[in-house]
Amino acid sequence: MPPRKLAAGNWKMNGTLASLAEVDALTRDCGTAGVEILICPPATLMRPMADCIGRGIIAVAVGGQDCHAKESGAHTGDISAEQLRDAGASYVIVGHSERRADHGETDEDVAAKAVAAHRAGIASVICLGETEAQRDANETLDVIARQLAGSVPDCATAANTVIAYEPVWAIGTGRTPTNDQIAEVHAAMREALVARFADGAGFRLLYGGSVKPANAAEIFAIAHVDGALVGGASLKAADFAPIVKALDAA
Repeated sequence: MPPRKLAAGNWKMNGTLASLAEVDALTRDCGTAGVEILICPPATLMRPMADCIGRGIIAVAVGGQDCHAKESGAHTGDISAEQLRDAGASYVIVGHSERRADHGETDEDVAAKAVAAHRAGIASVICLGETEAQRDANETLDVIARQLAGSVPDCATAANTVIAYEPVWAIGTGRTPTNDQIAEVHAAMREALVARFADGAGFRLLYGGSVKPANAAEIFAIAHVDGALVGGASLKAADFAPIVKALDAA
């Protein structure tokens, strides 16, 4: 049985309480979609969004955008996976390219955060991706293989881990790899997961790199693309709903 499709929105450092209206509008438009919808808002919105879910207003999963590897301690400004779960999260993004670039996170750091997520009982969305220089040097598959091996812990399963391929050079730039390039990377990730994990065929593989309503259907038709990790286009229901519907129809 193929993995269940997942449409994940990463709001990054955007959104206020008023933004919950966008999620409500999204679920009114896509409430019967045969895909799982995940929104990863800023930490300030996690509990309010989870409370809305509890009242049945918005039928989406809530996730964090990062977590610390430790359960608690003197780590000012950080948030643990246990705290995310307590705030209503069932997922957390780890290893996003912006965390790797802006905070110097290594594959080892990312794997430790994924382990922390699993320890807390929430799923990890582990991000992988190459820079423009690495793509131009034909190093993409080597980079992805290295990140996949180093960032995905041995405790990962298809139930607790999602893998998101996000070509760094395509995020927020409007540029998108060709279908063949996306297919090549997703096929390589699937092959590596199947070789390493007994349930490797069941891991959901998301594509994340300037996914928009105009290109969503074409991307979702590519083999081994089980959904998307969407940035800016997830902030407005009018933009995200067509992506969710395209995934549902794929």
